[in-house]
Amino acid sequence: MIFAEKLIHLRKKRGWSQEELAEQMNVTRQSVSKWEAAQSIPELDKLIRLSELFGVSTDYLIKDEIEDMECNIPTDNTFILRRVSMEEANAFLSVKATTSKSIALATFLCILSPICLLILGAISEISEYGVSDNVASGIGMIVLLILIAIAVALFISSGRKTAVYDYLEKEIFETEYGVSRMVSERKAKYNETYTRNNIIGACLCIISLIPLFGGLIFNDENDLLLTIILSTSFVIAGIGVVFFIISGIIWSSYEKLLQEGDYSKEKKKKQSVTTTIASVYWLIITAVYLGYSFSTNNWGYSWIIWVVSSVVFPAVVAISNLFDKRK
Repeated sequence: MIFAEKLIHLRKKRGWSQEELAEQMNVTRQSVSKWEAAQSIPELDKLIRLSELFGVSTDYLIKDEIEDMECNIPTDNTFILRRVSMEEANAFLSVKATTSKSIALATFLCILSPICLLILGAISEISEYGVSDNVASGIGMIVLLILIAIAVALFISSGRKTAVYDYLEKEIFETEYGVSRMVSERKAKYNETYTRNNIIGACLCIISLIPLFGGLIFNDENDLLLTIILSTSFVIAGIGVVFFIISGIIWSSYEKLLQEGDYSKEKKKKQSVTTTIASVYWLIITAVYLGYSFSTNNWGYSWIIWVVSSVVFPAVVAISNLFDKRK
């Protein structure tokens, strides 16, 4: 083996990324990348430092004919780290930007799905319109199920497109030369958009309550008007959620490639149960929401389940994190 191959082997056996080795050597990541690409060879003092760091002789490092070695290298992890190329990183960012819109649209359709049922239910209560309860419920349910079916199709399609990149969220990896810099630059450029979208989303979610309370002030006896106003609140809140989802997915794609925030190497090593608990939690909440709404046909108030669930969710996450730490 040549020096570059030996260095890669030693580094991966130690479980270090190029950045981590660079920190140990007090050099830049680019220097380590050039050593491993056989574009340059470290100076004598760096070779000595490498031999001390990995517990091997300098002869082993610089003499190609020496293949075997006896060394005491702590093997923090024995599998080879995956390397993310520039092409793969760009493809991932492109896919996430596309699917973020699909996921946002799917969520928006789920929020809008009960509106037709609510409005037709209110119309059926007014004899002048001549719409029976059965007709209103039937048409409303058909529209609701169609919108949910479209949303599910979008969710599944988006999941299939990004499934190949799941390892970025779960595994520790390293990036090829230039990838981290490219992602960091794009993240910095997107920061202003990310902040603006979060502000818009938060404001819209707050403003969505205004039509509801305004309707109570001006006319609290007209059920149809109140239902239309409630539907308007759904639409406004849904638009706010769209801003949150699109910007959140794109921002998290940068963090996944940079292994920052919730996707840092430390958190990936923890064997965290928080993600599993969160997934199960929202599946249970969805089942409760649909079960209660269908059984009582009380769609006008069952949406409160989501509000209460959102308030409780941080407590669930905090408890799961405590469990993680004890584990």
